[in-house]
Amino acid sequence: MNDPDDDSHIVTFSGEKSNREQDNLYELSIDRMLLKSKDRPKVDGLPTPSVELSTGTCKQTGNFAIQQVSSVSCNAADGNGRKYEFHFESDGSPIKVRMIRVADTVVESQLAKAVAAHVEQLKCRQQAVHEGVLPRDRTAFILKCMEE
Repeated sequence: MNDPDDDSHIVTFSGEKSNREQDNLYELSIDRMLLKSKDRPKVDGLPTPSVELSTGTCKQTGNFAIQQVSSVSCNAADGNGRKYEFHFESDGSPIKVRMIRVADTVVESQLAKAVAAHVEQLKCRQQAVHEGVLPRDRTAFILKCMEE
């Protein structure tokens, strides 16, 4: 999360294990916090984050694929007892996906295509779930859906 009132610190909740038991609920298990500060050492001109092993959970209510996210909340704690909390409530308007602009227009175009393909894949995955496609048939279903 990037606080517009604080131009020197960025906090990132990070994890690899996620769960989506319902269409409108996504959970991510937090395993580390990435803490960036303008005072950190730089690589290629950008501050490198310090990594704090942490445990916690982020929960997203709503559906990212159809751009309707109603809330996001994250809670984590590191080994030193420091707590990290984040909470967001939507006003009901559709979300906007924003990208960091890359100076190279070729790279920017490739990134935009990759994001669009990912969103399309998420929509097709949702459609497969709604239509009751069996797990063994989902890959074929998603590929066919993305071709259409």
